[in-house]
Amino acid sequence: MPDRKPDLTGVSIVVLRGDPGVVAGLRSLGASVHAVSDADEASSALAETSPHAVLAPLEAADGAFLDFVKRHKDAHPGSFFYLLVDDAYKTVEPSSREVESLVDDYLKKPLDPDRFGGMLETNLGRPDTGSTSLAVIEPLVAKVKPYFLFRSSAMRRSLANLPEIAASDQTVLISGETGTGKEIVARAVHVLSSRSDGPFVPINCGAIPESLIEGELFGHERGAFTGAVKTRKGKFETANGGTLFLDEIGDMPLNLQVRLLRVLEEGRVFRVGGEQPVVVNVRVIAATHADLKKGVRDGLFREDLYYRLNVLRVSLPPLRERTEDISLLAVHFLERVLSEMGRVPPYPSLSAETIFILERYPWKGNVRELRNVMTRVATLIPPDVRHVFPMRLLPHLDDAERIDQPPVRVQKDRGVLVEIGTPLDRIEDLVIQETLKQTGGNRTRAAKLLGMSLRNLRRRLNSSR
Repeated sequence: MPDRKPDLTGVSIVVLRGDPGVVAGLRSLGASVHAVSDADEASSALAETSPHAVLAPLEAADGAFLDFVKRHKDAHPGSFFYLLVDDAYKTVEPSSREVESLVDDYLKKPLDPDRFGGMLETNLGRPDTGSTSLAVIEPLVAKVKPYFLFRSSAMRRSLANLPEIAASDQTVLISGETGTGKEIVARAVHVLSSRSDGPFVPINCGAIPESLIEGELFGHERGAFTGAVKTRKGKFETANGGTLFLDEIGDMPLNLQVRLLRVLEEGRVFRVGGEQPVVVNVRVIAATHADLKKGVRDGLFREDLYYRLNVLRVSLPPLRERTEDISLLAVHFLERVLSEMGRVPPYPSLSAETIFILERYPWKGNVRELRNVMTRVATLIPPDVRHVFPMRLLPHLDDAERIDQPPVRVQKDRGVLVEIGTPLDRIEDLVIQETLKQTGGNRTRAAKLLGMSLRNLRRRLNSSR
């Protein structure tokens, strides 16, 4: 989709102590910009022009100026007030309630006129592009909404066949990075299947010591080993009539892979120390964050088991490849925690700049990391705050410095522009990520555009995590 310049025709903006380049940039978008040099000129401009927005540096927000802005916003509730800050928000004091009650967002210098113009368009309700929520128009999204929240094309492609997969009784292999929601997919498959009345039994193959996992999966007979004082059912028997979810299947020891393959082929298990088979009727769903085909090549995973598990496949994209979903998920997690804490709506909203930061963050831990961050924000935010501004988010991001990398700008037919001094490996990562955005997360198309093999692209993505 070609880049679209914001249209601020008919929009009036007062800019206090504005950079001439920013003023010129806003005017090039069609805005009527009133550049003023001090608070007195600003108050006159506010009275004479009734602007849609006011832009001012944080250091100019003294008591007198705030009074001007407050009177203007009281008279014009639909107007917006933005403060420009230096030092990655380090100079902003979160407890300054007088300022927070008036400001609509904090924007970091230097201001990008195009990006600000797009933000202002959205806040003013221009242009009318219709709903961005696929839940309104996509039957798939409506069906899986109790389990997933998404509106990205990447997730829509990944889950396109989920209802058909659930209706089948074949084994399923779910792949994806840690934190992408593999167990949630497995639970959705179970609930949407004919086995929904049966048990859903999860087991993490990498979290149980090798000496114990055999008994966990297959159970044991009384007296099978020291301490086995009674017969115990394993997970396969517990899941009879339902679904067994084998998480991190790539960590299963080779000797147990043989037994698992036999169970899948024969539909019966032998307890440890037992001589009689136990017939089980279980659907197996396996998940892995590892490359099982590489495990096969390295002799760490049985090839016959791989093909037995890989009958139906769901591959989940990392959160960085589904940026359209980040704000949706962030709001969901924030409001869910606030509700659990007993807070009463309306809940604080995420400012546009906060959303911009969330969408630029690498999210190495994917959806799980996003959920944890928003849980911290919700737990620590004061009860009278209306907006979640950047300075309330940044302290909870482990790799916040990554956000301060030189901004990338994609221009039609010109590519990606970065500032001089950006490390080469960072440039390569940015080019790859922007190409993936342009292809909607389609790695095959991205690899073709980048002139590299799909295998090399995957290797590069894995090494940059």
